[in-house]
Amino acid sequence: MAGTFSQIYIQIVFAFKGRENLIGENWKYELNKYIAGIIKAKGQKSIIVNGMPDHVHAFIGLKPVMAISDLVRDVKNNSTNFINDKKFVSGKFSWQEGYGAFSYAQSQVAVVYNYILNQEKHHKKKTFQEEYYDFLKKYEVDFNEKYLFDWIVNPYE
Repeated sequence: MAGTFSQIYIQIVFAFKGRENLIGENWKYELNKYIAGIIKAKGQKSIIVNGMPDHVHAFIGLKPVMAISDLVRDVKNNSTNFINDKKFVSGKFSWQEGYGAFSYAQSQVAVVYNYILNQEKHHKKKTFQEEYYDFLKKYEVDFNEKYLFDWIVNPYE
């Protein structure tokens, strides 16, 4: 065969360090657009980027020339610089280490797209933690709960 042809659909989910609610409604669209631009600049297909105040979902058509870990690293690094340069949050912003990556078939693209598009509606019924546990269970991912999230430390506890 003369060429390599593929279409790999991946949903990536990642959260803010400390799981703080930092994404403001006034700059959420700008962040999502910026993340989509990073994905496109890396030669990948950004299908949809959306999230909540404490996490982001990115649905990507991934070409096998790039490792998922490299793409996520670049998205996090570049978007961190963007958020800090724009001073969208007080203090220094950073993402939590790690991410979730879940694969889908072509027949599931519309369902995943709509799921990510409607994050606000979805999270009225389920927290991010519940959502993430559900992903891990649905995809039969082995995990140790103590390594899932960096939580905000409450000095009063």
